Amino acid sequence: MGKPINSEARATETRSMLLNVGPQHPAMHGIVRIIAELEGETVLGADVEIGYLHRAFEKMCEQGPYNNAIPYTDRLNYVSPLINNIGYCLAVERLMGLRTTERCQYIRVIMSEISRITDHLTCIGATAMELGAFTVFLYMIKAREFLYEIIESVTGARLTISYARVGGLKADLPEGFEERLRDAISRTRKVLKEVDGLLGANRIFIDRLKDVGIISREDALAYGITGPFLRSTGADYDVRKAQPYLVYDRIDFDVPVGEHGDNLDRYAVRMEEMAQSMRIIEQALKEMPAGPVLVDREEKVIPAAEMVDEAKIGHTQGFKAVGVEADPTLEGTGRPFHATVYAREKNVSLPAKEDAYGNIEGLMNHFKLVMHGHGMRPPRGEAYFPVEGANGELGFYVVSDGTERPYRVRVRPPCFPIMAALPKILTGDMVADIVPTFGSVNMIGGELDR
Repeated sequence: MGKPINSEARATETRSMLLNVGPQHPAMHGIVRIIAELEGETVLGADVEIGYLHRAFEKMCEQGPYNNAIPYTDRLNYVSPLINNIGYCLAVERLMGLRTTERCQYIRVIMSEISRITDHLTCIGATAMELGAFTVFLYMIKAREFLYEIIESVTGARLTISYARVGGLKADLPEGFEERLRDAISRTRKVLKEVDGLLGANRIFIDRLKDVGIISREDALAYGITGPFLRSTGADYDVRKAQPYLVYDRIDFDVPVGEHGDNLDRYAVRMEEMAQSMRIIEQALKEMPAGPVLVDREEKVIPAAEMVDEAKIGHTQGFKAVGVEADPTLEGTGRPFHATVYAREKNVSLPAKEDAYGNIEGLMNHFKLVMHGHGMRPPRGEAYFPVEGANGELGFYVVSDGTERPYRVRVRPPCFPIMAALPKILTGDMVADIVPTFGSVNMIGGELDR
């Protein structure tokens, strides 16, 4: 017979296990890695690695003239790029002491709120899909498509739009914009009502989100968290109310807040924020100053290419009174539209296309702003401008040394502080809770690891 087994030896040794979630994982977007320490199904701790998508945004912005940075801002939060465009331009305009036209400010508000809605639609739709609610994802992307069509009609692009300019906008709004936007908002409201019917009282969805991913108001403030994530804890900080910019101080809207700081509250806050954004858009459409007047019937409108050819052989008589029929990428940049969306500062604003093509002063103005070694030159100094991004306070800090290139550009990305707090938020929850909590962060890689 063998020796009897010692009862103490029978005791099973308990150890925690490390589990890699990502970076090659559908919910981690291929750019975030969470090393979770587990005891069974419980998360004891987590280490979050974000460094898989460094884009060198800040250094790229310092390599060229101020307006050259605008396409880079599109690629920060590429789900709501218009807010990034506008935030950067507002920082440079503060540095230069510029104030844009009334119509330009209203357009910026409208386009920012459209962008906020598309961001929240994507966040809720993707989170629901990762929890198994694929129908919700399809509904939300359908609604996002309504708004993407509006964005494309204004900017010429759907995602990387490069619409704002320092001192104004690329172009004025197209004909029929208001009617199409009101129709898109009406259809989006119907989709949100359907989605709330699918999720708002869904026992599985609520059980997966309620009392999960909790963070206290004090901890959220200590980490520097802003946006819907902070407001889910009960703090009502919103840059549009706390530090009004553009025309937000003239518009009536509410800031939705939660109570528990959990994933369910963050869902509810985002849903209500979309309703408030639509309310802002409708007020802005109503209050926006009138746009450009129609071209006088006596004036001639010719294609831009024809104007260039005529100018090359000296046939420029009367060009100053002639309108340009531009191709779609330049539509809305003619003289009738120019004064409504651009600051009247020649050292900042590109001339109207009729002037650039038709007279030497306009050509020289264009040359001085776009050629290497020239460009706009803000005075020496620095400026910080915060705007309310879809994920929270998005801030741009710009330093000028008096040349045509920014000496320093720094971004305050709203989802970075949330990712810093993620280990604390995940600890104590179950491994299955990692995905819905991460979804509620609405992490955007281009903004996070810029």
